[in-house]
Amino acid sequence: QLQASGGGLVRPGGSLRLSCADSRRTFSNNAVGWFRQAPGKEREFVTRIVWRGNTTFYSDSVKGRFTISRDNAKNTVYLQMNSLKPEDTAVYYCAAARSPFGSPFAVDYNYWGQGTQVTVSS
Repeated sequence: QLQASGGGLVRPGGSLRLSCADSRRTFSNNAVGWFRQAPGKEREFVTRIVWRGNTTFYSDSVKGRFTISRDNAKNTVYLQMNSLKPEDTAVYYCAAARSPFGSPFAVDYNYWGQGTQVTVSS
């Protein structure tokens, strides 16, 4: 239902844009979030965008470097990642929330994409 793409290998300071395509209108009326999970670590909240008004929230670790956006006509959410750091290396997951506002907690998301690997290394 959710297809994440756009990951890859990038040098520190580089950029990537992730996409999350919704083929079954899973996003309808709900917030969408991005989470990430590094090896040996728990899944952590990265950012989310609410259904109306394009209000966004970011974790402190990515604020000012990452930008989430959505194109409701295309049922797609994007994550623009700039000034990437080695500590950004992780599998990135997009997810649809159970509500229009969402939250930073994974338990409040009921549809998940398959994940896309982002590796930041020189």
